[in-house]
Amino acid sequence: MLTKYLEIAPEIQKALANNQPIVALESTIISHGMPYPKNVETALQVEQTVRDEGAIPATIAILGGKLKAGLTREDITHLGKKGTDVIKTSRRDILFLLARGLDGATTVASTMIIAELAGIPIFATGGIGGVHRGATSSLDISADLQELANTPVAVVCAGAKSILDLGLTLEYLETFGVTVVGFQTKEFPAFFSRKSGFGVDYSVDSAGELAKALRIKWDLGLKGGILVANPIPEEFELEYSFINQTIETAIAEAEKQGIEGKEITPFLLSKIEELTQGKSLEANIKLVLNNATLAAQLAKAFAGMRC
Repeated sequence: MLTKYLEIAPEIQKALANNQPIVALESTIISHGMPYPKNVETALQVEQTVRDEGAIPATIAILGGKLKAGLTREDITHLGKKGTDVIKTSRRDILFLLARGLDGATTVASTMIIAELAGIPIFATGGIGGVHRGATSSLDISADLQELANTPVAVVCAGAKSILDLGLTLEYLETFGVTVVGFQTKEFPAFFSRKSGFGVDYSVDSAGELAKALRIKWDLGLKGGILVANPIPEEFELEYSFINQTIETAIAEAEKQGIEGKEITPFLLSKIEELTQGKSLEANIKLVLNNATLAAQLAKAFAGMRC
């Protein structure tokens, strides 16, 4: 029945059969994260980074009403060229995209769902969604957080996007039992910055220790994933106070224009790129590549434990 909706690329099928390490990758960053052709170049670079570390990339999307685990270069180019015309897809959107035969760029939440259906437990992204600033009145909370609480996939990221309320995001994750692990850090990274002022639940120094914790979690049947917070390399980070002021300016502009819901994040990231004269985009690319490296190392360690 599942094959009616899910198409796993031959390379990924072979890797699953042979217990080879695989890293799931999202597609929202392609269609909504940056302009063409930079988006396609970056997506292919992220895939190559995973391969260079000895794992196999499985970029995930919905194409023609089919869940796809593993995209071709042509698929990635298609998403890159269509850009924001591709529907930004979270859990709530999946059923109608399949029913109507549409294309969808998967967010963290929907990528986790498809990765789990395909049997891929490790996923690398830029930053997760979370509790938006002002959510006490707007109730704007990303579906990513509930997916982390319920879907057994480890998400390697540079923390939550710094446009969010990081304190409330961490409180939400704690409430739903999601373990937040800092990789070689005791501080929760703030996407463009290594610092946020908030701590993590646990800190680990190696991919092997992370893999062991994952194995134990899922052997015990504890539901949900874990969040692996991997700070942006120091040489590429943006100064914390500078990026915070930039974010405040971008949020004020979004409020002025009445932008909200699923459109708020791409608008803010685009505005921040404009205000930082492209520095935020370059930092974004560097942190995604850094996360892909760690995720590949984690996938290798985890696959080794399943032999």
